[in-house]
Amino acid sequence: MSRFKTLILIVGMMCTAADSMRFDLTSGGTKCISEDIKANAMTVGKYSVINPNEGFPFPETHKITARVSSPYGNNYHTADHIESGEFAFTAAEEGDYTACFWSLDHKPPQTITIDFEWRTGVAAKDWSKVAKKGQVEVMELELKKLYDTVTSIHEEMFYLREREEEMQELNRATNSKMATFSFLSLLVCLAVAGLQLWHLKTFFERKKLL
Repeated sequence: MSRFKTLILIVGMMCTAADSMRFDLTSGGTKCISEDIKANAMTVGKYSVINPNEGFPFPETHKITARVSSPYGNNYHTADHIESGEFAFTAAEEGDYTACFWSLDHKPPQTITIDFEWRTGVAAKDWSKVAKKGQVEVMELELKKLYDTVTSIHEEMFYLREREEEMQELNRATNSKMATFSFLSLLVCLAVAGLQLWHLKTFFERKKLL
């Protein structure tokens, strides 16, 4: 029973991708965060700058610029001179998506604290809206969550199988190239050895030592 619970916990961690973090950004600097997202997967994110003077107007020195781009450089979200923002999209390309934050340079330098949350896959779905829209009971909502989780695991298994086949194909190609290279190296070594023997034989014959 304990092994079964452990397996469920591991599977749940694999199929749910949700990154929530807080980090510091120095004025004039840049901070980028990457997330590996599969094609056709939904992703949502939100970020906000912590007001250093709570209860007072937000300082201009702490406003930032944000951009989210795909592995091929396509921009999915851009915002300038803001204190908070959100983005949501369905990934058209597979690979590492990057969220970058930067601020203008100020003297003296300012330290900007940013809260950032990035969710993909099943974790990106707003289940509260699903429950409200469908007027479902708690159990039915949980079943919907489990169904989406199983679907995500199924897609992840196919994705991992494709990656494994790609790696095997790469290994086969590498082994084939290494075998060809080794054979050519052996031929070169034999040719050099033959030339050395011929040169020594010619030298000794010229010196009348043979």
